[in-house]
Amino acid sequence: MSREPAALILEPFRGVRYSPGAVSGLAEVTSPPYDVIGPGAVARLLAADPRNVVRLILPQMDPARPGGSYGDAASTLKQWLADGVLVPDPEPALYAYEQGDQSGHVLQRGLIGALRLSPPGAGVVLPHEDVMPGPVTGRLQLMETTRANLEPIFLLHDGAPGAASQLVDQIAASRPPLVEVATEDSLTHRMWAITDPVELAAIAADLAPRHALIADGHHRYAAYLELQSRMRAAGAGPGPWDQGLALLVDAAAYPPRIDAIHRVLPGLRPAAAVAMAKQAFQVRAVDGGLSAGLEALESSGRDGAAFLIGGGGALHLLTDPDPVQVAAAMPADRSPHWRGLPASILQQLLIGRLWGIPDDEHAVRVVHDDAATAVRAADEAGGTAVICNPVTAQDVRAVAADGERVPRKSTSFGPKPRTGLVIRTFGDG
Repeated sequence: MSREPAALILEPFRGVRYSPGAVSGLAEVTSPPYDVIGPGAVARLLAADPRNVVRLILPQMDPARPGGSYGDAASTLKQWLADGVLVPDPEPALYAYEQGDQSGHVLQRGLIGALRLSPPGAGVVLPHEDVMPGPVTGRLQLMETTRANLEPIFLLHDGAPGAASQLVDQIAASRPPLVEVATEDSLTHRMWAITDPVELAAIAADLAPRHALIADGHHRYAAYLELQSRMRAAGAGPGPWDQGLALLVDAAAYPPRIDAIHRVLPGLRPAAAVAMAKQAFQVRAVDGGLSAGLEALESSGRDGAAFLIGGGGALHLLTDPDPVQVAAAMPADRSPHWRGLPASILQQLLIGRLWGIPDDEHAVRVVHDDAATAVRAADEAGGTAVICNPVTAQDVRAVAADGERVPRKSTSFGPKPRTGLVIRTFGDG
C-alpha cells in the first residue's frame, strides 16, 4: 500500500473560547505559556480572575495526592464548559491570529489550527531543541486527563510568502476581529475565524509542500507524539490524538524575535563558579553594574562563546574557551557546528565538565525573564546566575536542518501566543 507523501497540514477545529459575558475580561483570564510563568505569577493571575486559564495549564500540586492536580484541571475544565464559562464555537475553523504593539515595533500574524502530527524523521515538523522526560510526562498527563490541547505550540515556516500568509494579512486589514484584547505585556491580540471552504482550501494547498520549525513547545510536541503512540499501541484508530494545537507563522513575512534564556544554579557559590571556570576560560571582573556586563557580553559574543556570571554582588565575564577542553567535553557523535554552539559549550563544558552539575530542572533552573531577574534569583538562593547571549536564527536553522538539536532551553522565540484565547478539546474535534 502506498503512503501519502508527507505534508504540512493545519486542519480546522471547533475552538473552545471564553464567553465574554461569563468572565471579567479576556486580559484577566488569559496568560503567558505555562513554561514562562515565573514564581508568584500564578497567584497574581488567579487574583485577577479565579477562572484564569492558568488554573488549567498549571494546576496546583498537592504533595499528598501525586498527579491529583491533573484531575483537578480536568474537573475544572468540565465544570467551566457546563457553566458556559467556556463555549465551543459553532463550526470548525482555522483562526487568523495577530499580535502587535502600539509603537509598531512588534507585529506577528499566523494561523492557529490542529496540526497533523508528523514523525520526527519525516522532515515536515523539525524540532531544534532537546527535551527532558519530566516536562514531557507532565504535559502528557495533563493532556490525557483533560482530553484537551490547552495552549498552542509555536511553529515557523520559511520560504516565499504564499496564499496562506497573504490571506491572513487580508483578513487582518478588512474584517472585524472575533477577539481583541490588550494584555499586561503591552501587546494587543486579535483573532478571526476562517470557515470559508475556498479560503481553507487555498491555505491547505499553500502549506502542504512546506516544512515547519518548532520555535516554542518542544515538550508539548513530544507529548503529542507520545499520546498518539499510546493510542496506536492500544489499538485506537484515527482520532484527535493525530493532531495537536499549533500556531503557524510565516517567518519570511514575520521574522521572529529570539531572546536569551539564562541559567540559575542554586547550589553553586559564585566564588567557586568563577574559580572553576578559570580552568578553561579567560575570566575578568566587570565593573559598572549589570548594564556594563551585558554590553561586554554582547560585544564578546560576536567573536565566540561568552557568558556573564553573576551572584554575590559581583559580575565576571567568561570568554575564549580553551579549544582542547571544548573538544574533550563534546559528545563524539555531534557535528562540528553543534560542538561550536555557545549553548553546547555552556552545557557540556562549563556546567557539565567544569562545574560537574547534572542537567536537570532541580540543579539548573532556566530563567526566561531579563538578566536582572536571573541575578536576583541567584542572590536569593545564594547561588550563581549564568547570563547568555541569544542563539542566532541561522544557528537554529542549521542545527535543525542537520537533524540535530541544541541543548534544552537554549532559545526563546517571541512573541509567544497568548494562552486561553482558544482551546482545542478532543470532544469537539
